[in-house]
Amino acid sequence: MKILLVAAEAAPFIKTGGLGDVIGALPKSLKQDATTETRVILPYYQKIAEKYGDQAADVFWTFVNVGWRHQYVGIKKIELDGTVFYFVDNADYFGGRDDVYGYDDDGERFAFFQLAVAEVMERLDFVPDILHVNDYHTALLPFLIKEKYKWIQAFSQIKTVLTIHNIEFQGYFDPNTLPDLFGMGMERYMDGTVRLADCFNWLKTGILYADRVTTVSPTYAEEIKTPEFGKGLEVILRMESGKLTGLINGIDTALYDPMTDPNLAVPFNAADLSGKYANKKILQERLGLPVRADVPVIGIVSRLTYQKGFNLVVEEMSHILEHDVQVVLLGTGDPRFEHDFVYFGQTYPDKFSANITFNLELAQMIYGGSDIFLMPSAFEPCGLSQMMSMRYGTLPLVHETGGLKDTVQPYNQFDGSGTGFSFYEFSGYQMAQTLFYALDVYFNQPTAWANLQKQAMIADFSWDTASLAYLELYRGLLN
Repeated sequence: MKILLVAAEAAPFIKTGGLGDVIGALPKSLKQDATTETRVILPYYQKIAEKYGDQAADVFWTFVNVGWRHQYVGIKKIELDGTVFYFVDNADYFGGRDDVYGYDDDGERFAFFQLAVAEVMERLDFVPDILHVNDYHTALLPFLIKEKYKWIQAFSQIKTVLTIHNIEFQGYFDPNTLPDLFGMGMERYMDGTVRLADCFNWLKTGILYADRVTTVSPTYAEEIKTPEFGKGLEVILRMESGKLTGLINGIDTALYDPMTDPNLAVPFNAADLSGKYANKKILQERLGLPVRADVPVIGIVSRLTYQKGFNLVVEEMSHILEHDVQVVLLGTGDPRFEHDFVYFGQTYPDKFSANITFNLELAQMIYGGSDIFLMPSAFEPCGLSQMMSMRYGTLPLVHETGGLKDTVQPYNQFDGSGTGFSFYEFSGYQMAQTLFYALDVYFNQPTAWANLQKQAMIADFSWDTASLAYLELYRGLLN
C-alpha cells in the first residue's frame, strides 16, 4: 500500500503547530507495517533551504500552469528516518519569506503547490493508493484529482483522505480564483459545490470530494457538526457524517521521555519520581521562586489566546494566588494577556513567574518540574501539551472539549482511576473550583496524587499506537 501525505508543514523541517508534529511523526510509525510505503511532499520554504539545503537532492524540474501563469517546479528529496520527503521548489512562492502562512498571495501559493503535486506524481513513479491531504492548504487535491485530472488513468484508483486539524482555517477565496488559478470553469462548480458565503471555500470542497474525512479526536468530530464549533461547515459535515471519523493524535514518546530528555537535569520515570522533585527545585531556582518541595507548581506553556482559555485564567488568577501555590507561565500571544500576566508576575513575585517568550528548554523544564499543567482551552481539536505533561507526571487540568476530553481521564476519588482533572462548563468559576479540588488532593491525599502521576505517565499516547487507526482507515478504503 502506497501512501502519500501532502501538507504545508512537517517536523523537523518546518513547524508552526500540531499539523507539523503529525506529519513529522505519522510516517515513522506507519513503517511498522511492512506492507506500506509512506512518502511526504511539502513546499520547499526558505527556512528549509537554509537548514537542510545541503541534504536535499535534486530529482527533476518541470513547469505547471497556475491559470495563465507558467511556473517553474523543482522537485527535491531528503530521506529522513527511513521516510522519503519530497519538496516542491519555487522561489517566487516559497523563497524569501520568513513565515509559512499569512501572505496576501497564500491562495496562489497553495494553489501552485497542489497543482504541482498533481502534475508530478506520475513522474515521481509514486502514484499512491492513498492520497492523504491535510487542512485547507491541500484540501483541493481530492477535487482536482476527480475533476481537473480525471482523464489521467493512473489517478482513477486513488483513494483520498482529508484530515481537518483545525476547522477555523478553511481557505476562503474569491470565486474568480477557480478559473484564474486552477483554469476551471466557474459555471459548473460555483452552483454550491465549492461555494460558501459567496466564496470559493477550499475546505468545504475537500470535505465533499474526499473519500474519507478525519479530525484529530473523536469528540472534535462530533463538535464540528454543531453550530458552536462547525464555523459554517456544520451542515456539510452532518450531511457527510458517514465518512467522518475522529482519530486521536499521538506524541513522539522517544522525544518526550523524562528518562532521556536532555533539557531535564535529573532523569526520572513512573517507578521512581524522585528525579521529578529534583527538577522542580531546579525550575524554582531558575525562575527566582522560593524553593519549596511542599508547594504545588502550576505550569502553563501555551499561546496566550482566547481559544486557549486565558480569559478564564486572567479572571481567576487573583483568587488562585490567594492559595499556597506557585504559577509558572511561558508563552506569547494576545498583548492584553501578556500585559496581565506581567502584572501578576510583578505583583506576586514569590508566586508567579511570567515568561513572555518561547524557549524550548524552559518548556521542557516546566513539563518536568511542575505538579499541575493548566490547559483550559475553549476548544481544542486534539491538543498535544496535555499528553506531553502526562508523560512527565504533571497532571493536566483541562476543559472537557475536543481532544482534551478524549485524552484526560478525570480523577475518580472512589476507585482512584484518572490521569488528571477536568471541568465541563467553560467558566472561570468552574475552572477555579476544579483547580481547588486538585489542590485538596495534592495536599491531603499524597498517595492518591502519586498514583495519578504514575497512571498518567504510563498512558499510551505513542504514535505507534495512534497510527494503527490510520492503517485501519486506509485498509478499509482500499477494501
